[in-house]
Amino acid sequence: MSITKESELLGMQQVSEVVAYTLKEMVNHAKPGMSTKSLDEFGAKILKEFGANSAPFMTYKFPGWTCISVNHEFCHGIPSKSRILNEGDLINIDVSAELNGFWSDNGNSFVLGEDIFGHQKLVDASKEILKKAVESIKGGVKIADVGHLMEMEAKKRGYKVIKNLGGHGIGRSLHEQPDELLNYKNRYDQRRFRKNSVVAIETFISTESNYTVELNDGWTMVGNKGGFMAQHEHTLVVTDGKPLILTENNGVWN
Repeated sequence: MSITKESELLGMQQVSEVVAYTLKEMVNHAKPGMSTKSLDEFGAKILKEFGANSAPFMTYKFPGWTCISVNHEFCHGIPSKSRILNEGDLINIDVSAELNGFWSDNGNSFVLGEDIFGHQKLVDASKEILKKAVESIKGGVKIADVGHLMEMEAKKRGYKVIKNLGGHGIGRSLHEQPDELLNYKNRYDQRRFRKNSVVAIETFISTESNYTVELNDGWTMVGNKGGFMAQHEHTLVVTDGKPLILTENNGVWN
C-alpha cells in the first residue's frame, strides 16, 4: 500500500507494534524442552490480547498462528507438539498479523541458548545484511540494486542467498505489489522503490543452498542443497531519506 493519510500511517504503526512485540516476546519465551506448538500458542495469546489476527491463518489457512522453523527447516515451519526445541538450535520465527484492516510482517532467526553448533555467525551476517539493505532504501532507488547489495554482502561473508524467496509489499493484505523484492540482482527488474509505499524487507542468507523446496507437509521449506538459513525481516515505509521502520521494536538488531 501507499500511505496517503495520517490514519493509514497510524493503522500501520499499530499493527506493526503488535507483530514486533509478539515476535520479541516469543524469542524471549523460547526455551530448550519446549515444543514449537507451545511457543506458537504463546504468540497466539499475545495477538489475541491485542485483537489481532494471524495473517498466515487468515490468508492461507496455515496450520498454526505463526511460522516456526528449526535447523534445516528454512521457513514456513508448522508448529508441532512433537517438535521439541534443544540447546543450540537455529530457530526462525515469522510473525505477521492483521489489525483493523492493516497488515504487518516481521521475522527473526536466532540461536537458542549456547551456540554449540556455530550458527551465530550466520545469524549475525543476516542481521547485518538486513541493516545495510534497509539503510539503502529510499524513494527512487532501484529494487534490483538493493537485491544486488544483499547478494554481494552475503558472498563477502561466504554465504549464498535464496533466489526463490523475497520481500514484498504489504499494508491492506499480507502480500501486495511490489512483490519479489529479491536477495539478488534481477537485471530485468527496472522497478524503483516509491516514496510512502509500505514494504516488508527480508533476508534469506544460506550456508549451502540457493533455492528452497517444499516438504510433503505442503508448507515447510528446506534448502535444495541442504544447509541452514537465517531470515530477518522488517516492515517499513519508504521515504525520501531514512525509511520509517515500523517493526523497529522487535529486537532483531539488539
